[in-house]
Amino acid sequence: MLVNILIILGTLIGMELVSWALHKYLFHGPLWFVHKTHHQQRHGFFELNDVFSLGFGILACWLMFDNQTTLNYKFWIGVGISIYGIIYFIFHDWFIHNRFKAFKTENVYLKGIRRAHKIHHKSTEKTPSEEFGLLWASRKYFKS
Repeated sequence: MLVNILIILGTLIGMELVSWALHKYLFHGPLWFVHKTHHQQRHGFFELNDVFSLGFGILACWLMFDNQTTLNYKFWIGVGISIYGIIYFIFHDWFIHNRFKAFKTENVYLKGIRRAHKIHHKSTEKTPSEEFGLLWASRKYFKS
């Protein structure tokens, strides 16, 4: 049980690191043609950029259910990716981008993450950009 929890926590940390690198080097690099839809005004509920979330969801399902007769480490990695996806949905789509009516908060951490993401979106171009993480941002955004 403890090992499974550690696998999930390690996967959550790993997802933040991998997502940061993918966002900085691929989404704002060769995959900009897809990701730029996220930096432009949305003309519907979905945007082409959502395909990245779909890809992570498919990976998580594959890890959890491919030839599984026992709940081995692949299952728990898939659970970790799924939890990160839920966190992404709540923080990014709901709280930051208001795809649904956002909740108000005075929480210093949440306000800092929102500020950092707004700075990231100041540019509608591939470069320059900063703050590529979802849950991690520079200290300067957490000052009241």
